[in-house]
Amino acid sequence: MQKRMLPRHIAIIMDGNGRWAEIRGLPRLEGHRRGVIRVREIVETAYRIGIEFLTLYTFSIENWQRPYEEIAVIMRLLEETLEEERDTFIKREIRFKVIGNREKLPDKLKELIEQIEHNTKNYKKLTLQCALSYSSRDELVRAIRKAIIFNLKPNEISEEMISYLLDTADIPDPDLIIRTSGEQRLSNFLLWQSAYAELYFTSTLWPDFTKEEFLESIYEYQTRERRFGNIPDRTLKCIFSV
Repeated sequence: MQKRMLPRHIAIIMDGNGRWAEIRGLPRLEGHRRGVIRVREIVETAYRIGIEFLTLYTFSIENWQRPYEEIAVIMRLLEETLEEERDTFIKREIRFKVIGNREKLPDKLKELIEQIEHNTKNYKKLTLQCALSYSSRDELVRAIRKAIIFNLKPNEISEEMISYLLDTADIPDPDLIIRTSGEQRLSNFLLWQSAYAELYFTSTLWPDFTKEEFLESIYEYQTRERRFGNIPDRTLKCIFSV
């Protein structure tokens, strides 16, 4: 793996926990628990190879439509996991951040998130960003509301300004977006930020997504040519040699 070609920011749509459990005749809760184990392994791998930013699509705004019992389990599991990982974040100097609409989150979970964000805000080894109660359209709506509150004039609205008003204001756009479970769509995830991201889709369900496949996705990313709308250098050389 070429260190100089590592993506700075990887974002992952962690899909398939429920299906993983159902296939095995297990409660959906077990799928979410196995998913947490996978999160730990992928975060550890990202940390070790030098990824600067890792964003995990943890819980979407649309997920609030799920049965109350499942939501309660997920929220409790999130709280337990953050309590367990708090010391690890501090020991390894991992910055933890949450993006999304926090209004519906349980008060205890919100308080815990705020504490960990505060305690880790100056760390730079890895920024672990969780999209929680998140949807990209909601994020854009909230950004527009901020623009109105700030009394911005039409000529002050630019791409840079919109990026500044988003939840991800201090995070670079993702270079690579990975989605597990075989679905091939972004599902309202980082729509503005993903304009030039490379996409990697796999049929592997999230609880089965190993560090080996994570590394494989990075290897594939390194083989791609990112042009950002430009002409590749070799084409330019050909043009100017005529």
